[in-house]
Amino acid sequence: MSTHDEQPSFIKSPQQLIVVVVLAFVVPIIAIVLLVQLVINRPSADPAALAPEAVAARIQPVGRVEFGAAAPTAATGPRTGEQVFQSVCTTCHQTGVAGAPKVGDNATWAKLVKEPFAQLLKESINGIRAMPPRGGNPDLSDLEMARAIVYMANRSGGKFKEPAAPAASK
Repeated sequence: MSTHDEQPSFIKSPQQLIVVVVLAFVVPIIAIVLLVQLVINRPSADPAALAPEAVAARIQPVGRVEFGAAAPTAATGPRTGEQVFQSVCTTCHQTGVAGAPKVGDNATWAKLVKEPFAQLLKESINGIRAMPPRGGNPDLSDLEMARAIVYMANRSGGKFKEPAAPAASK
């Protein structure tokens, strides 16, 4: 008697054989169809993407830094010290950024008020330590700078007199 070793198979019935044969044909066909779709429907670049306006919109800066107030309004004459302070000086002198003397800090301003006013004005126009010239706003006139110094100093214990606007020549 000869014994024949049978290999064990996971297919045990004719229904299982039919399912395996059908899947052996269907799965590769689906894979081929999907690959063809991938190649045919390849994403393409938008033709309008290279237009100068589109390029400029993509490469514009994320943000920008502006010192001072928003767009200047029509000049009706020199601004007051409070207007200059609110539009330019408050950024640093309200919080003490980079060692700027805070408005209302009488002890710090007491040292500054002892200096001649002309010296304070010259330093604010030319810039001193971390303060840029004219507080970062080159459009400020000398009169506006003087008024801003008087405003801040007087709010911090000083007794400066408000500078008057020069008389208009005829």
